[in-house]
Amino acid sequence: MSESILTPAAANIFEDLGFPAEEAAHLIIRADLMLEIRRRIETQHWTTEQSAERFNMSGDRIEALLKGKIGEFTTEQLIAMLSRSGMKVRLEVLPEAA
Repeated sequence: MSESILTPAAANIFEDLGFPAEEAAHLIIRADLMLEIRRRIETQHWTTEQSAERFNMSGDRIEALLKGKIGEFTTEQLIAMLSRSGMKVRLEVLPEAA
């Protein structure tokens, strides 16, 4: 039986996937924003159509967001969507973990 080797994950999954640190930082922010939008849609029980109307975009764009298609959305778009849904966005800057 072979022995399993576990490698501890980094704080940012995108770094684990091989993205450069700067790009990984942008991706994790977008992923977090997308997750919050998804949670908002789910907690409000909005349909795709209701979400599309609220966010002023097509149902296809909402579906892309719900499927996690991160490359299709900018940070600015995601912040605007959260604002339209009644949420406030605040940026927190932290020192790197040692």
